[in-house]
Amino acid sequence: MTDSTKEIQKRVEAAREDIIKFMRDLVAIPSMESQIGDVGKRIQEEMTKLGYDEVRFDKMGNTVGRIGNGDKVIVFDSHIDTVGVGDPASWKWDPFVGKVEDGVLYARGACDEKGSTPGMIYGLAIARDLGLLDGWTAYYFGNMEEWCDGIAPNTFVEVDPGVKPDFVVIGEPTKMLVYRGHKGRLEMKVTAKGKSAHAASNHLGDNAIYKLLPVIAGIRDLEPKLGDHEFLGHGKITVSDMHVQTPSINAVPDEAIIYIDRRMTFGETKEAVKQQVEDLIPAEFKDTVKVEELFYDEPSYTGFVFPVDKYFPAWAYEDSHPLVKAGLEARKLIGLPEAASGKWNFSTNGIYWAGKAGIPSIGFGPGDEETAHTNEDSVPLDDMVKATEFYAILPSLIK
Repeated sequence: MTDSTKEIQKRVEAAREDIIKFMRDLVAIPSMESQIGDVGKRIQEEMTKLGYDEVRFDKMGNTVGRIGNGDKVIVFDSHIDTVGVGDPASWKWDPFVGKVEDGVLYARGACDEKGSTPGMIYGLAIARDLGLLDGWTAYYFGNMEEWCDGIAPNTFVEVDPGVKPDFVVIGEPTKMLVYRGHKGRLEMKVTAKGKSAHAASNHLGDNAIYKLLPVIAGIRDLEPKLGDHEFLGHGKITVSDMHVQTPSINAVPDEAIIYIDRRMTFGETKEAVKQQVEDLIPAEFKDTVKVEELFYDEPSYTGFVFPVDKYFPAWAYEDSHPLVKAGLEARKLIGLPEAASGKWNFSTNGIYWAGKAGIPSIGFGPGDEETAHTNEDSVPLDDMVKATEFYAILPSLIK
């Protein structure tokens, strides 16, 4: 263990109660439906207290904190929006007050992904104080991700602050392992047009739902035929939603739409993935059933609009990559047991940072992604504090 590591651990331990209180404050502030203004203000208070050089909202409404003005640029990315709570009755505790049981904090957003924010913010401040950020410009980027992966980092690079970093650390839950990739995704919809008629005279209509039945069955049976990769794994596909337009429940529907979530591994192209679904449409329905890629152009809570298609490339780095090696070395130095690098099963902002922009990225964060979006959303507090050490030491190890 280096002298720097020992000093980091000493300072993290001294700040432990502040870090935990900060975390409890974050989960207590609802930030659903991309409404991250209030939680952003609380985060900015902490960065200001810790002496960040710049603290502000960007045009989209994400929170940006900066330390230093060095030539090398690193971004610590943590999305601070959450999904909703679903049925409140399904929670055994207030999802925002949360509870601590056996050292684990249970609350909405504890795992996905507010759990990485305290460690990132305190870790960067500690690194600065110890001279471990000399030559760096380091950003904390607290953003909205749940409704469209990658849109916030896309604006970071292309709009505000308009910076293309050299390296990115993504704080999505990794069980305190170093993650180096995940599958990509294409979101699509299939729209069937029909003809309405009274249900009592349904022979005069053309039921749009029926036209989608062979497509739905085909999607159900398609997965074994999808691509595979030794690291990222097998492609996935599912029908994730369905909307029907009908004059009444006593009428033949004249439109039906299904939404498709298609997880893509290496070797699968957007064009081929779309064609797989188009090939499921029977010949007699080709004129009235259409496949489209989805597009995101919803305004953020500040009214900012940044249109993007909902195609997200797969990405991965080898263990030999300098950033991955630095991450594995950081785990070793802070005393975590040796473990292989891994990957997420779900999607992160890495689809833009690494997938679209080609910026070397890794993931490291407390918590297990299997609790994300559930009423068991949780993070071990010891891990949440320990992650601070990783974030503090990492930049000094990148060669």
